[in-house]
Amino acid sequence: MLLTVDGGTIAYEVTGEGPLVVLAHGMGDSRRSYRFVVPQLVAAGYRVAAVDLRGAGESSAEWSSYSRSDIAGDLIALVKHLGGPAVLVGQSISGGAVTIAAARAPELVSGVVELAPFTRAQAVSLGSLRVKRYRTGMTRLLLTAMLGSVKWWHKYLDVAVPGRKPADWDEQLGDMAAMLREPGRMKALQKMGQTSPADAGAALPDVHRPVLIIQGTLDPDWADPRAEGEAIVAALPDGIGTLRMIDGAGHYPHTQYPDETVALILPFLAAHAQAQNA
Repeated sequence: MLLTVDGGTIAYEVTGEGPLVVLAHGMGDSRRSYRFVVPQLVAAGYRVAAVDLRGAGESSAEWSSYSRSDIAGDLIALVKHLGGPAVLVGQSISGGAVTIAAARAPELVSGVVELAPFTRAQAVSLGSLRVKRYRTGMTRLLLTAMLGSVKWWHKYLDVAVPGRKPADWDEQLGDMAAMLREPGRMKALQKMGQTSPADAGAALPDVHRPVLIIQGTLDPDWADPRAEGEAIVAALPDGIGTLRMIDGAGHYPHTQYPDETVALILPFLAAHAQAQNA
């Protein structure tokens, strides 16, 4: 299905019945990122909308900008279209986007789940560069951005999904490569990578809905993933943020460890997901 918003169209699919949960992926990916999560949430009694970000999947490829604020606007439009409120689940860049959406439209958002979220401006320190996992991931991301290279994106994903890979990993890489070779798709990834999370960081104090942050202990995007999660919780109003860690997971816990991820999300949904407004 397609939703027309200012500047293009957003692709999404809806499965199941019950309170609405919206799933948003990270850059260079598609809604297929949640292929192991959607069936479990549907079986648990939720209506699940998996969305392709602007520039990705089956959404329009070329947009004037790709910021977290832009993505938040797309998600708000989708929740309005589907009939909210919704729990928003966002990974990486979308973790920042769902933060902004919750601050901007609290009447449409009943809770927020951030998976390995880029929600705060980052500072590279000498100490962080001593962590090999972080140094390797950042180098490969930088080469992806500079060269517009699918090969280097795959090399980054190899460290971003450390150790255990999904059974369909080769198929996933092939699907990503095919998408990124479509006109405008790699450029969208590059432009997303250039955006600052400062807009999401500025929104953290204005979020007044419950927030669950899930980090992997081996996420290469931070030298200390736990410290990053704790910093996000500290920037939120007191008492609304909770951090949970998944041991061995990298930047894609929902793909690498879907059962463990869903086990953390379901109690949050049971407490905070709401039936559709009349």
